[in-house]
Amino acid sequence: MHRRSVLVGVAATVALLLGLTIPAAQAGPGTSLLGNSTAPYARQSNFVRPARSTEQVRLQVYLRWRNAAGAEAAAYAAATPGTAGYRRFMTPAAWRSRFSATTATVRRVREWLGSSGLHVGAVPANRLFVPATGSVRTAERTFGVSLGYYRVHGQVLRAPSAAPRIPSQLSSVVLGIGGLAQSRAHHDAPPPPGFRVGHPCSGYWGERFAMNKPPAYGGAQPYAPCGYRPAQLQGAYGISDLISNGTDGSGVTVAIIDAFAAPTIVSDVQTYSSRHGLPAPSITQMNAGPPYHGSTADQEGWYGEETLDLEAVHSMAPAAAMLFEGGKSDLDPDLLDRLNDIVANDRASIVTNSYGELGEALPKAIILAQHQVFEEAASTGISVLFSSGDSGDEVDTIGYRSADWPASDPLATAVGGTSLGVGPLDNYLFETGWGSTSSDLNGNTWTPKPPGDWVYGGGGGASRIFDEPDYQVGVVPSSMSGYFGGAARVVPDVAAVGDPNTGFLEGETQRFPGHKVKYDEYRIGGTSLSSPLMAGIVALAVQTSGSDLGLINPTLYSLAGSDAFHDVVNPRHRLAVVRANLNNGVDNSAGTSFVLRSLNQTESIHTVKGYDDVTGVGTPNGADFVNDLANGTP
Repeated sequence: MHRRSVLVGVAATVALLLGLTIPAAQAGPGTSLLGNSTAPYARQSNFVRPARSTEQVRLQVYLRWRNAAGAEAAAYAAATPGTAGYRRFMTPAAWRSRFSATTATVRRVREWLGSSGLHVGAVPANRLFVPATGSVRTAERTFGVSLGYYRVHGQVLRAPSAAPRIPSQLSSVVLGIGGLAQSRAHHDAPPPPGFRVGHPCSGYWGERFAMNKPPAYGGAQPYAPCGYRPAQLQGAYGISDLISNGTDGSGVTVAIIDAFAAPTIVSDVQTYSSRHGLPAPSITQMNAGPPYHGSTADQEGWYGEETLDLEAVHSMAPAAAMLFEGGKSDLDPDLLDRLNDIVANDRASIVTNSYGELGEALPKAIILAQHQVFEEAASTGISVLFSSGDSGDEVDTIGYRSADWPASDPLATAVGGTSLGVGPLDNYLFETGWGSTSSDLNGNTWTPKPPGDWVYGGGGGASRIFDEPDYQVGVVPSSMSGYFGGAARVVPDVAAVGDPNTGFLEGETQRFPGHKVKYDEYRIGGTSLSSPLMAGIVALAVQTSGSDLGLINPTLYSLAGSDAFHDVVNPRHRLAVVRANLNNGVDNSAGTSFVLRSLNQTESIHTVKGYDDVTGVGTPNGADFVNDLANGTP
């Protein structure tokens, strides 16, 4: 019997995922408190100002699945090799009939919200939530709270100062409230203002060495690759022959979710494809509508992210159809809305998401609601992949070690990052764990002395909120799963190239000086690259299988140690690249500076033989990976 993945530390929350019916804490006659709908950052020490009474609030009232324990069991039954239910998926209609909230429940919640003065919107097909909008004044009166703004990790977010209240007669069906307490997804791709790669750079690993720069680690170091092209990554991950022979993603749809929607995304991917020998892309957009607030810079900051996602998927699965769903904002409920739309309506075989929270400290209601969507995805055959994060163990960003959510959910596949060496024949040379430190060229010296200061790296480590799933038992060392005591979920599950210093050449319409707007290409990375690359390779396995794969994690771990993976371990000697950076980002008119980026500097998480908390069970090894994942056996 599979060990259920549960949130730890909050008794009522644990009870929800275990399927127990425990009412919310009583708040007084006729009302119950929803403690999972507050924010951990809403402390007086972080308070900035009250919310203005006329501001608009957009809410999602999340409804519990019926038979929560059965929903969790169904998800794993469809995903676990060797069981009778392995890859025997439900239809969305069958899922709704067994687990979704009833139409009578939806009607009760709608009536309560409407009678409170809130405007109630359309409910999704799987009845996961009831959306509502209204003023701060109305929301405060409806839920018995005071809303204010709080400062957290450089952001200012709105949250209630205390737990919201709901009618006690609804406490058995309402999971939580999203939107009262805000949480904003994080991403790392650059905005459209023009950016170009500095020269010299290398066409492949080690093509050019910085002979006129100070040595490091006993010798001259290579210039960073200019940005790997699709053919190079296809070759390195061993899928070139598969693609040439027709295993190219045909008949498979990969969905990509991001905030907002780049206005040039289709034309950019078309231009990129024609320049790099890829077939014309098949792209469908189903955006949520006009953006809700968000500055121009905020929106543009996501444009590079979503263009990268599509180009990376298309590079690995050139014939796969791509569905892009853009959220109205980068707030978690809006992104959950897009994920739920794909799952509830069975719009894709695979979903890849290149965003996440810095850590796991956010309102529990959104975590629980998204976990319910993951349960439906796994049971209906949809594979959901998330980037593991770009800040390593998170100590430098949030002050303590943490995995990132949603990648830490055991029903999502967490994709970590590597540094990748591709040879002159598009051949695989090596991979190390992605963790980069930096030293500046100061005269004839690298300062600080290499390896220098930590910059970024693939996310990983033990979860603080999810228990270890059965599929990790016996594969993940207890030193990793027991890092915080007990036995925890550890991320990532698998990995692909993510290091920007050995990154991917992306093409995008950008704004350059002199009011010039044009398409150009630049090197980029992050696990924002790793996840869509992996999604593209998984699409080849879906095509090979002839059917959807659903949650792939149990199968991945059953293949651990086999030829399906490159096992990423510490290199035998120190590796580094010399990187040329244009001082103004676009040309050499302001000069070029040089930095030494040392590789495999992964802080408190480490690459080791076998499973590790930087690269998971490893990176895809060509046809062995594709065929074994498709067949479910080595």
